[in-house]
Amino acid sequence: MTISRADCVALDADDPLKHLRDEFVLPDGTIYLVGNSLGAMPRAAAAATARVVEEEWGRQLVGGWNSAGWFDLPLTTGDRLAPLIGAGPGQVVVGESTSIAIVKAVSAAMGLRPGRRVIISDLANFPTDRYMVEGLVKALGGYEVRDIGVLDEVLGDDVACVLMSEVDYRTGERHDTAAVTAKVQAAGALMIWDLCHSAGAFQVDMSAADFAVGCTYKYLNAGPGAPAFVYVNPRHHARAEHMLTGWHGHAAPFAFEPGYRPAEGIRRFTVSTPHVLSYAPLNASLDIWERVDLGQVRAKSVALTSLFIDLAEELRAPYGVELVTPRDPERRGSQVSLRHPDGYPVMRALIDRGVHGDFRAPDILRFGFAPLYIRFADVYDAVATLTEVLEKEHWRDERYQRRLAVT
Repeated sequence: MTISRADCVALDADDPLKHLRDEFVLPDGTIYLVGNSLGAMPRAAAAATARVVEEEWGRQLVGGWNSAGWFDLPLTTGDRLAPLIGAGPGQVVVGESTSIAIVKAVSAAMGLRPGRRVIISDLANFPTDRYMVEGLVKALGGYEVRDIGVLDEVLGDDVACVLMSEVDYRTGERHDTAAVTAKVQAAGALMIWDLCHSAGAFQVDMSAADFAVGCTYKYLNAGPGAPAFVYVNPRHHARAEHMLTGWHGHAAPFAFEPGYRPAEGIRRFTVSTPHVLSYAPLNASLDIWERVDLGQVRAKSVALTSLFIDLAEELRAPYGVELVTPRDPERRGSQVSLRHPDGYPVMRALIDRGVHGDFRAPDILRFGFAPLYIRFADVYDAVATLTEVLEKEHWRDERYQRRLAVT
């Protein structure tokens, strides 16, 4: 290997983010490289949730909607999250799931471009993005979903909006959001970005985009099923209306009017009663993020992923491991993906030995690097364990051949 473990330990000693590792719960003997799927739990999350349950719900009961600020959680939490994606106050709302967020953003974009009947969606998007768009088109009728292919070739005056992921969930490849956004808008269409594999991994700037959506349970460490977010550019606040006209987005929700009247600003992008307990871990995580220098996060992300790529390169010739992620740091997120024909059992064997990544069909092993808690020594040990699994063929064990329900 081109670098020793001692070298990695030295890098950890000089890491300006090293103190943040103690803010997270990480089981002994575990190298957790799945922050791109489910982030580690902030230590403060359990106490934050208990406080909502015991002090707010337990003592204030229904009064918590006012005294504890439950009703406004989608807005107050959105303002806290906004700086992580280059947005300002009153531009982000937090609630529901990413799938619902996609419906809100895409349907609003369609309404802002009447007469344009094409939605472009990248097949490399996480499948739910595509599925939700297909469902919208089927429900509304008269629209077409067009594969992105070569963007210049598919953009036309019939395109209402383009939905893309900033980072490809399989390969970890990162798109140039500024360049793509400018190209889409020059064609008269609206740009919607999926930031599920971006937010919390590096600096994000959505100030030029029309809409953005994303989850909070990956690099933002808000826990399984945590609420998603929607960003709406302020220039659309007065006119944008989405199709999920729930009572929470009404201009006067407690007037109980017989018809829907959208609230002003970003509040109209709320839909339903906030899942109060789910906001507690997210806000505990945002307490950490408010103390973080995103430039340092990106620098460490690049260093971690570059180290992993350099070390894993030695596995290519003897074991048929192929790098899928771009080598150029500017073209990748905080993830490295490797291809191996027996990727699923390899990953199962690796997890049983304490190195946690995940698998995506048909043959991709994914490793996500959350800079707040992953160490350089973890990277070294992960590749060493992967080498052992391949060299000794631990993955051939019969128990690893059976697919689990969640891969």
